[in-house]
Amino acid sequence: MNDFNVSCPIPVKDYPYVLLSHGSGGKLMYQLINKMFLKAFENDILLQGHDAAVLPAEAGELAFTTDSYVVHPLFFPGGDIGSMAVYGTVNDLSMAGARPKYISVGFIIEEGLAMDTLWRIVQSMGQAAQRVGVQIATGDTKVVDKGHGDGIFINTAGIGVLPANQAIGPGHIQSGDAIIVSGDIGRHGIAIMSVRQGIAFETEITSDLAPLHRLVQSLLDAGLNIHCLRDLTRGGLATTLNEFARSSHRGMKIDENAVPVRQDVVNACEILGFDPLQMACEGRCVICVPQDQVEQTLAICRDFPEGQSASVVGRVIDSAPGQVVLQTPLGVDRLIDMPTGEQLPRIC
Repeated sequence: MNDFNVSCPIPVKDYPYVLLSHGSGGKLMYQLINKMFLKAFENDILLQGHDAAVLPAEAGELAFTTDSYVVHPLFFPGGDIGSMAVYGTVNDLSMAGARPKYISVGFIIEEGLAMDTLWRIVQSMGQAAQRVGVQIATGDTKVVDKGHGDGIFINTAGIGVLPANQAIGPGHIQSGDAIIVSGDIGRHGIAIMSVRQGIAFETEITSDLAPLHRLVQSLLDAGLNIHCLRDLTRGGLATTLNEFARSSHRGMKIDENAVPVRQDVVNACEILGFDPLQMACEGRCVICVPQDQVEQTLAICRDFPEGQSASVVGRVIDSAPGQVVLQTPLGVDRLIDMPTGEQLPRIC
């Protein structure tokens, strides 16, 4: 758990909870933005005070992404909605091979949210942004009536810089490519479920929430021919590989024994009736590389805490185009499709 300075800069004795007036554009909103958000996110760009941030340009191309975060509960083992919003945006940029630079943040806050809770969230975001080296450059705040927001929702957009002509994406996947997962899967979904349902396991299962920018940049700086990257979020490994198969018009052959899943996650999934292949992650990615670069890719991944259990889980094949084939421990092949429903809503 991160150490938070829970001394909220808003005068909590006067305003212990968020009021509709905190989103009205008046004095209370000014106080919220200047005493809380600016205090947590302070940087030269944000202090410009304009409606639109003026950003320095760099050589190369820009990557641009947006996402929204509605996770419930707001705090969970291994993270919270604030750090998730930053890391999730950074990871999306990293999957394009970009160096994350700037993030915008939009808060939709429910009237009645405890001010100390909001302060913990924005402090977590500020710490996460500092950790990954991005600046929160602009933002927006809205307050909705009590009963219409479930605490807080966060929307982000992110900008990153990448070299010109960098080719990473499903369309570049080649037959024979190795399929590598950067770490063990499924922990985020189980961590959320355990808190939401009040389920206690023998050991606490913490989310795999983590930024992947350093791992990805190390792979690229090493000159590896990365064909495709994708972070595992909703739908898990099953959805990501099906997206790869359909976009590349190739088959994905996976060895179930090779997929890294911790035993406590396996046990929890068996109890709850979940499939680890469909469980969400928030700090894991899939990497497609030529076979002759597998060992170097694994070695680089394992230099980072979030990549220590990186494993080759399969390969790209010419047969079964557009499909994912799982080889079971009994040696039987079965098709793995995308989930048709939501195993666990509100996980990110």
